[in-house]
Amino acid sequence: MTAMAPARTETDLSFLLDHTGHVLRSRMSAALAEIGLTARMHCVLVHALEEERTQIQLAELGDMDKTTMVVTVDALEKAGYAERRPSSTDRRARIIAVTETGAEVARQSQRIVDGVHRDALGSLPDDEREVLVRALNRLVTGHLAEPAESPQPVRRARERKN
Repeated sequence: MTAMAPARTETDLSFLLDHTGHVLRSRMSAALAEIGLTARMHCVLVHALEEERTQIQLAELGDMDKTTMVVTVDALEKAGYAERRPSSTDRRARIIAVTETGAEVARQSQRIVDGVHRDALGSLPDDEREVLVRALNRLVTGHLAEPAESPQPVRRARERKN
C-alpha cells in the first residue's frame, strides 16, 4: 500500500508570498537595470538622501551584510552617484553622501520603483487592492512583525525597506 500525502487544510500562504515576492523583485530588478541600478543601489541612494547615515546604518535599513554593502557603495562611487565621507558627528564613522547626479538618478529610480508597485497593485480591482495592502500591513506590524528564533538560520529574501 502506498502512503498518501497529507491533505492540506490551509491556504499555502508561504508559496503565495514567496512567489509574488520573487516575481515582484525580478520585475523590479529588470526595470532598475534599464538605468544601470540594482535594487540595493536604489535603496542606499534613497535612504542616504533622507538624512546623514553611516554605511552600517544603511546596510541595516537595506538588510545587507557588510560585504554586500561595500560592493554596493563601491558601485555607486564608481558610477559617480555617491561617495564615502567622514561623518559630521563622529570622525571615526563614514557616511554615504549622494552626489547631485546620484540624487537625480534616485528620483528616476523612485519613479521606476513606484511604477512597478503601481502596476502590480493596479492589476487588482480597487476594493481588493485596498484590502490586500491593509492586510499585509497588519501582518508585518502584527503577527509576522518579527522572525521566530531558530537554531538554523533561515535564508531571507530582501524585504522592502525603500
